[in-house]
Amino acid sequence: MGGTHSQNINLKLKVWRQKSAKDQGAFVEYDAPNVSTDASFLEMLDQVNEKLVQAGQEPIVFDHDCREGICGSCGFMINGNAHGPQKHTTVCQLHMRQFKDGETLVLEPWRAKAFPVIKDLMVDREAFDRVIKSGGYISVDTGNAQDANNIPVPKPDADEAFASATCIGCGACVASCKNASAMLFVGAKVSHLALLPQGQVERAERVHRMVTQMDAEGFGACTTTGACSAACPKGISLSNIARMNRELLVGTLTKKEAAEGDGI
Repeated sequence: MGGTHSQNINLKLKVWRQKSAKDQGAFVEYDAPNVSTDASFLEMLDQVNEKLVQAGQEPIVFDHDCREGICGSCGFMINGNAHGPQKHTTVCQLHMRQFKDGETLVLEPWRAKAFPVIKDLMVDREAFDRVIKSGGYISVDTGNAQDANNIPVPKPDADEAFASATCIGCGACVASCKNASAMLFVGAKVSHLALLPQGQVERAERVHRMVTQMDAEGFGACTTTGACSAACPKGISLSNIARMNRELLVGTLTKKEAAEGDGI
């Protein structure tokens, strides 16, 4: 049977080390010898950290949880690419077979005003949580689970809603945008609920609140270059940004008409 055989490669790492958002950071070089090409990227960093701890040095701090590409916790820049060189892949799913023996890898955190550095490669993404808290939910009573399942949803809408819901909130879109825009993330969350019948009651208010909070967090404006979608490990489409803009326009007009109606 054919297949790819595991090999060991030697790498050099240039890692951004920074104690906190208030401290100055700098790149520090490390050797990563005898790395199995079957190892994941985070497993490689685990090996480097073990040697650092054994030598009495501070380990490299990076965020992670499930290591299955589901939670969105992991994420940093590898040679200038969010999550590394392989498309539709998170750092935790990236394997060392993507790299060559003797290669130098530059690792740095997401660069965005709204994502302050906690330490080294870990950033604070609570800005995303605050955007969701502002309106990315359904608070109306939709009945029990079986009741919701009885509501007919056209398949195109269901497919679009599911595709939007696959966003894991990792922040790669923000890190890849030259303006650090969060519109792909917010657009995906707005689209998900706007396409479902359960999300209709709060539809106009939801998009207004989420966009307002997004702006308050300091995210930049969208440039429509598509760097966000290209870097997204889940392949979230730019169509979500267009839908969010339509939702905001319609929501604004609806609120205006309602206000004018109340004044009559």
